[in-house]
Amino acid sequence: MRHTEFWARLEHALGTAYARAWAEQVVLAELGGRTAGEALDAGVPPKQVWAAVWRQLELPPSER
Repeated sequence: MRHTEFWARLEHALGTAYARAWAEQVVLAELGGRTAGEALDAGVPPKQVWAAVWRQLELPPSER
C-alpha cells in the first residue's frame, strides 16, 4: 500500500474534511503511542498503519 492509498481509504472512512485532523490527533497504542501521521512520518509502512486505524475505527471487513 502506498501513502496515497492510505489517505484515500482514510478519507473514504472519515470524510475528506476530518481524515487529516483525525490522523494527527488520535494516538494509537498499537502504533507505539503515536498518531497515524506520526507513524507514517517515522517510516512505519502505510499498510501497517492502516491495519491499526482499521481496528481502531472498527471498520467492516470490506474496508480492510
